[in-house]
Amino acid sequence: MKKPEIVAPAGNFEKLKIAVLYGADAVYVGGKEYGLRAGAENFTFEELKQGIEFAHNRGCKVYITANIYAHNKDLEGMKIYFKKLKELNADGLIVSDPGAAVIAMENVPSIPLHLSTQANCTNWASALFWENMGFKRIILARELSISEIKEIRRKVSLELEVFVHGAVCVSYSGRCLLSSFLTGRSANRGDCSHPCRWKYYLMEEKRPGKYMPVFEDERGTYIFNANDLCMIEHIPELVEAGVDSFKIEGRMKSLHYVASVVKTYRQAVDSFFENPEGWECRDEWKEELSKVSHRKYTTGFFFGKPNFDGYNYSEAKYYRSSELVGKIIKYEPDKGMALVQQKNKFSVGDIVEILGPVGDPIKIKITEMKNAEGEPITEAPHPEQLVYIPVSVPVEENYIVRKPIAE
Repeated sequence: MKKPEIVAPAGNFEKLKIAVLYGADAVYVGGKEYGLRAGAENFTFEELKQGIEFAHNRGCKVYITANIYAHNKDLEGMKIYFKKLKELNADGLIVSDPGAAVIAMENVPSIPLHLSTQANCTNWASALFWENMGFKRIILARELSISEIKEIRRKVSLELEVFVHGAVCVSYSGRCLLSSFLTGRSANRGDCSHPCRWKYYLMEEKRPGKYMPVFEDERGTYIFNANDLCMIEHIPELVEAGVDSFKIEGRMKSLHYVASVVKTYRQAVDSFFENPEGWECRDEWKEELSKVSHRKYTTGFFFGKPNFDGYNYSEAKYYRSSELVGKIIKYEPDKGMALVQQKNKFSVGDIVEILGPVGDPIKIKITEMKNAEGEPITEAPHPEQLVYIPVSVPVEENYIVRKPIAE
């Protein structure tokens, strides 16, 4: 059995560092152009250079997205962009548009090509076509079952990547015109406004102007609203299917999400390969994934077409049992104090957990706080404020500080 790669999202340089440190084998990132997450901060060329150096120094690969569906006006600039990417020593280029693929092959043949899930590869004949075109990897459409993936695996030799965790688009692998139609923002060019999460009403043909709500909860109906994917309990089936790469969705998600989800899948995959026969999904892994913001979890199409349980027809609610409050900048062992960069408000008396790349979360009560000048304070209300808190157990830079959310 080949151990699958864990590919983590990185919406900016800070999240890239967290993904790498918490166990990713590779990260996928977007530059300022041609990617499908215009709402993420994304990377300048200088940040891409720094990010790739940081990842490579720790044995982690970096894949760069350029997976928009290009128009004529994009093509010349794309050629220049790809040539600049070659200088950065990227490990892969993710594209969906055949024209973009040809431009990449002609101008940067040394960068391995990955076919984006946006290209909707759903069968072995299509996969074989892309393999013959020279692609190294296909990120398969999310609408495939494990049995279909197995058949594709038998027919092709290129690498297969599947999404195993995160948000799922209601449309076919992300090809959607709702956003363009309703807001003028194209999902296929990285600027989706997520109208599938909005509240909708019905209007009967002979009653123009009379809007009738479809009551499912007090906030409206959510007829398009997909649940979030979670395959943490099904590592063995994915490995047996011959999947080469497990992909985590979430370039617009928080530091907490990246740290928690990457670490959990790292532990689960490593545990399986240490003891395949005796592997069981641990309760603490499922509990950890419940702490980050998510919709109800589903296994998507992996075990057949989803029934109504696969979609949130009744709500658009997000769940989480913890929230990020800070990130540790440094630890001073002689003083037993950690310097924390505030992300959300926390106060003296709060019970918090400190999450690091390895080991169990550390639970402490904040008994005192000091600002960067060493003056006593009782709370940290300001974004990015630097605060000292006492931590008796040694911790390190880039550990995550979170606190439970009262139900």
